[in-house]
Amino acid sequence: MTKRDYYEVLGVARNASDDEIKKAYRQMALQYHPDRNPGNAEAEESFKEASEAYEVLRDPEKRGLYDRYGHDGLRNTGFQGFTNFDEIFSSFSSIFEDFFDMGPRTRRRRTGPMRGDDLRYDLQIEFMTAAKGDTKKVEIEKEESCETCGGMGYPEGSPPTACNVCGGAGQVRRTQGFFSIATTCSQCRGSGVVYSEVCKGCRGSARILKKKPLSLKIPPGVDHGSQLRLVGEGGPGRNGGPPGDLYVVLHVEPHEFFERDGDRLICQIPISFPQAALGAEIEVPTLDGTDVLKIPRGTQTGDVLRMRGQGMPNVRSGRKGDLQVHVFVKTPTGLDERQEELLSELGELLGDKAIGEDKEPTPFSKVKDYIKKNLR
Repeated sequence: MTKRDYYEVLGVARNASDDEIKKAYRQMALQYHPDRNPGNAEAEESFKEASEAYEVLRDPEKRGLYDRYGHDGLRNTGFQGFTNFDEIFSSFSSIFEDFFDMGPRTRRRRTGPMRGDDLRYDLQIEFMTAAKGDTKKVEIEKEESCETCGGMGYPEGSPPTACNVCGGAGQVRRTQGFFSIATTCSQCRGSGVVYSEVCKGCRGSARILKKKPLSLKIPPGVDHGSQLRLVGEGGPGRNGGPPGDLYVVLHVEPHEFFERDGDRLICQIPISFPQAALGAEIEVPTLDGTDVLKIPRGTQTGDVLRMRGQGMPNVRSGRKGDLQVHVFVKTPTGLDERQEELLSELGELLGDKAIGEDKEPTPFSKVKDYIKKNLR
């Protein structure tokens, strides 16, 4: 399903201010809020769509990417839209407080297993690593379950008790006119329980920050901006939920000789006048060392010669692209007297052939015709 333009969703101009965007979202949140439209699937989708648009447009970085590249520009940000209302209320708890003057942070309690957060790691690699592939050792810093308390957040023998403010619900429902919304319990912070004692290792968070070494396999043919997904290497899950994934974003350094265009490689090679006129075989650098390139007779500056299968491998199929060699004829300098005599004699012998006598008009023939007509 094609996503609608976010500015169109909120009904604002592309140069709308932050306040205008926030005001437009507030109106849509009031109109399509699920508590006001129970059982209305269409209203729920409109609420999710508006929330997704606001999540992007309220963030200067995400908004900048969206303005330049559209929905495709958000792929590397880790934001893929909202799938349920818990995510929306969790992200916009402070926003809803401002909208409805609800006091403490608003959050729907999640009592079931929750998947851990996806993480991002940026890795810079050399051009040849992208071409050949390699295995890299990296070290990431991420949260893991506390070993002291086994991820519970409290010492063994000191289990939590039900919160006496919310009765263990984790939420306090507030009503303002026709509108009703649940807010996070200020005492238990949405957990529904309170602790008489917390784990000293994690201070009750059930998690600790640790460095973890990883072995990352880079396949041949990756490009700048490619993402590698490591399943289960993201943040730890909650309440028995699975861990998230780790996305490694690759940044490929430029090469001193080759330029890349998809699976094609491009380079520039100088040749001498005799090689261009008579043809030759020269050695050209490739990803695998060197290879012989045949220069046809009469090659001109700007001609492009193709070397099949000497480009970058396709990251999916493994098939290599081509190497495009852009040749240019290098004019000799620093000639001695004998060389100048020979070159002058050759020029006299060739005459017009020195610059070509093609049937089709060339820049040289146009210049000659202009001199004949206007300067003689």
